[in-house]
Amino acid sequence: MAPSSDILFLLLLPVAAALTTPGSCSGCGPPSLPMLVGLMAADLVVSLLILAVVFVCACPRRRPTQDDKIYMNMPGRG
Repeated sequence: MAPSSDILFLLLLPVAAALTTPGSCSGCGPPSLPMLVGLMAADLVVSLLILAVVFVCACPRRRPTQDDKIYMNMPGRG
């Protein structure tokens, strides 16, 4: 797992990108390969985490098995 400072950086990255004005970057070049790989890996991890949470929440819950006892006040079980 990534340290919490890396996660905080990834969460604040869109905010920093939104605050920059287009054309204000002087000397900016294309992103480096390690940075692109890191962003893709972080995107994959977050996507898998979201998928796992959705799967766990959408999974039907197991119901306890019904016992074979016959109850007098429950006509549907007799």
